[in-house]
Amino acid sequence: MSNPFPFTAVVGQDDLRLALLLNAVSPAVGGVLVRGEKGTAKSTAVRALSVLLPAVPVVPGCRFSCDPAAPDPACPDGPHEPGPGAERPARMVELPVGASEDRLVGALDIERALTEGVKAFEPGLLAASNRGILYVDEVNLLHDHLIDVLLDAAAMGASYVEREGVSVRHAARFLLVGTMNPEEGELRPQLLDRFGLTVEVAASREPDQRVEVVRRRLAHDDDPAGFAARWADEEAAVRARIVAARKLLPSVRLGDGALRQIAATCAAFEVDGMRADIVMARTATALAAWAGRTEVLAEDVRQAALLALPHRRRRNPFDAPGLDEDKLDETLEEFGGSDDEDPDPGPDGPGGDGGGGGQPPSEGPEGGDAGARPEAGESGEPQTSGAGAGEQQPARAGEPFRTKALSVPGIGEGAAGRRSRARTEQGRTTGSRRPRGTLTKLHLAATVQAAAPHQRARGRSGRGLVVRRDDLRQATREGREGNLVLFVVDASGSMAARQRMSAVKGAVLSLLLDAYQRRDKVGLVTFRGSAADVALPPTSSVDAAAARLESLPTGGGRRWRPDCSARTTCCGWSGCGTPLGGRWWSW
Repeated sequence: MSNPFPFTAVVGQDDLRLALLLNAVSPAVGGVLVRGEKGTAKSTAVRALSVLLPAVPVVPGCRFSCDPAAPDPACPDGPHEPGPGAERPARMVELPVGASEDRLVGALDIERALTEGVKAFEPGLLAASNRGILYVDEVNLLHDHLIDVLLDAAAMGASYVEREGVSVRHAARFLLVGTMNPEEGELRPQLLDRFGLTVEVAASREPDQRVEVVRRRLAHDDDPAGFAARWADEEAAVRARIVAARKLLPSVRLGDGALRQIAATCAAFEVDGMRADIVMARTATALAAWAGRTEVLAEDVRQAALLALPHRRRRNPFDAPGLDEDKLDETLEEFGGSDDEDPDPGPDGPGGDGGGGGQPPSEGPEGGDAGARPEAGESGEPQTSGAGAGEQQPARAGEPFRTKALSVPGIGEGAAGRRSRARTEQGRTTGSRRPRGTLTKLHLAATVQAAAPHQRARGRSGRGLVVRRDDLRQATREGREGNLVLFVVDASGSMAARQRMSAVKGAVLSLLLDAYQRRDKVGLVTFRGSAADVALPPTSSVDAAAARLESLPTGGGRRWRPDCSARTTCCGWSGCGTPLGGRWWSW
C-alpha cells in the first residue's frame, strides 16, 4: 500500500505504540511480541512504524545493506571501502508463515547454476531485513525449522548458509516484531524469550472509541492519500522525536539505584536467566530518552518491568497473565534509593500518569494492559456459591507433570511438528523422485546427475547445462509431525468422577505444556450416559485450554430425561418406561 495507515492515527493501544516506539529509539531493546485477539490493529500499527523510522545509510549496490561508515568485512558483496553512501527508507520485511527455509536464509541461485554453470548466492529475507524490521504475522504458527533459524540469527546477529556447495555468512541484525492470537497456540519458550518486550492488546469496550476506530478506518479506505496528509504533521512530530531520542540515548545515565531496582524486580518475579535484566535496563534507558531526560527514574523501571517481564515470569496455566503490580510497587519501594529522585520529568515524562510511563501521542484513552491485575476468581479455585449437591461444579485441575514421549508408529503425512515421523516439506533429505505435478523442492544433485549423460546428444556448447523437464528431480524429505491427543472421559456425577476429572484436567494441561515444542493439539470429550460433548476443541494453546477447563462442570444432581415416564430413576435410555437398577441419570 502506497499510503499505509498513519501510526499516530491508531486509536488507543497506548502500550502497543509505546513498545514499538521504544524499539525505534533503541533497537537493542530486542523487538516486540504483540499478543491479542484478531481485529485489534496489531498489524496496522507494526506496518505504520516503518514509515516513522529514519532513513538508513547503505553502501550503493550492496544486497545486504552494509553501513558505509563501518561496512561488514565479511559481506558477500564486499569488500567495501568506508566512505559516503546512499540513503534509503527503513525497510520492513514480512516473513510469511508458510515460507520455505530457502526463502528465509537464501540459497544457491539455481538459474545461474544451471544456465551459466557458476555458484552464486541468492539472498533471502534475513539479508533483506538487515538493519530493518523483520515482521512475522501469526508468529505462533511459524514452522519449527524456521523458528530455529530465527533463533540462531537473532542470537548471533548473522546468518550462516551451508548448502548445495554454497558457504556464505552475512550480517542479519534486525528488529524482530511478531503478532499472534494466543487462542491459536503458544510460542516455544526459546523464541518467546527472544522478544525484548511483550504487549497484550484487546478491543476497546467504550462505544465512543469504537466509533472513532471505524470512522478513521473508513476515511482512510476512501482516500488513503488525503487521510495521510491530514496526519502528516503528527507523523512528522513523532519522527522528529524519535531522532531526538536517539541522539539523547547515549547521554542517559542508568544509576546504581535503578540497577538495583531492576535486579530486585527480576529476582522477585523469578525470571530465568539474565536477559530480562538486560532488556529492562535498555528499556528504562529508552523510556528516559523518549521523555527527553538524561536520568532513569523509578517510573521508567516500573514501566520497563510491565513490558519486559510478563512473558518471562514463571506461571501456572491458571495464573492470570501480566504482573502483580502491588508486588512490583513494593519491590521498587524497598530497593529505591537516592538515584530515584525526580529532578525534572519534562513535559512528556512518564511521571505525570502515576507511573504508567511515556505514552506516545494519541487521542485514544485505552490500550492493551500488559500489567493487568488478576480479577477475582482467576486464581484457579473453583467459584461456588453454596451450591447443593444437585448442581454441577467445576473440578480443580491436578498439578501438571512431565509427560511420556508419545509417538505414532510408521510414517505419516500430517502437519509439521515434533512428535512422530512423517513425510514433510521440511526435514532431512532422504532421496529423490520424479515430480508429480508442480516441482516444489528441487534435488539439485539428482537433477544434474540425470541431465549430465545427455549433454553431447543435446548439442551443449559452452558452460551452461542443458536441462529438460524429464531431468528434474523432486527431493523427498522426512521430518516430524504433530499429533492429536483426544481424551474421552466419563463426567457423570459422583465423587470419583470429580477426582477423575481433576486428574484428566491435569493431564491435558501437562500435554499442552509439552506442546510448546511438539506442536501437538489436545482435545477433551466428556460423556454422560448416551450423550457426549466436546468440552475442549483440539487446541495447542495453554491459555485457551486453562480458561475452558477451569469452568468445566462435573457431575450433576437427580434429573430425569424429558421423555422418561418413570420420573423416579433412569437407566439413561430414551423412552424407557420402567425404572431399572435405581441409578440416577446425570446430564
